[in-house]
Amino acid sequence: MPASEAVRLHDYFRSSACYRVRIALNLKGIAYDSVSVDLRAAEQSAPAYRALNPQGFVPMLEMDGLKLTQSLAIIDYLDARVPEPRFVSPDPVARSRQLAMALMIACDIHPINNLRVLNYLKRELDVAEPARDDWYRHWIREGFASLETMAAAESGPYLGGKSPGIADICLVPQMYNARRFEVALDDFPHLVRIDAALTALPAFAAAHPDAVAPAG
Repeated sequence: MPASEAVRLHDYFRSSACYRVRIALNLKGIAYDSVSVDLRAAEQSAPAYRALNPQGFVPMLEMDGLKLTQSLAIIDYLDARVPEPRFVSPDPVARSRQLAMALMIACDIHPINNLRVLNYLKRELDVAEPARDDWYRHWIREGFASLETMAAAESGPYLGGKSPGIADICLVPQMYNARRFEVALDDFPHLVRIDAALTALPAFAAAHPDAVAPAG
């Protein structure tokens, strides 16, 4: 990409969806400026941000004169825009499998554990924190149980095979969340192994929440 084309990521350091996009940008070698949108302070609901992204979610990527939203749609755009390294195999069978694993995380685990869902459980349904944490851990364990079975069948070091792909980009943030909420991972040895291999890679390490957290 020409250096003159500024890329701007509207980002929250602990957001799983933002974490995915940071990994993807790093893997593609795309430099970007980060604009913090503090979910704790509800900055995503501010009129100025809503004017940019009517849904009021993060991430949002400003690139090529576009305002791109939804992490998997952004990752798909990056894969089309910068073809190497590929995130999704061109082989139909491998592509289906990789997308299935990515969607197990991005559609089945993550949305029902999202901050807005947890806030609804707390504020509208008066669910106490221990029960909310149990809710969070339950859905991770249920999703990981299926994903572990699929991971066991993979022959390469990653969910994507010999190189990290879209499923790996989704896995690492979800493993980070699992550890934050003290989910026991003993039953998921393949996921733990793959996560360790991925997080050792510079593109993944540089996207880690601890690496991008605001000072103070």
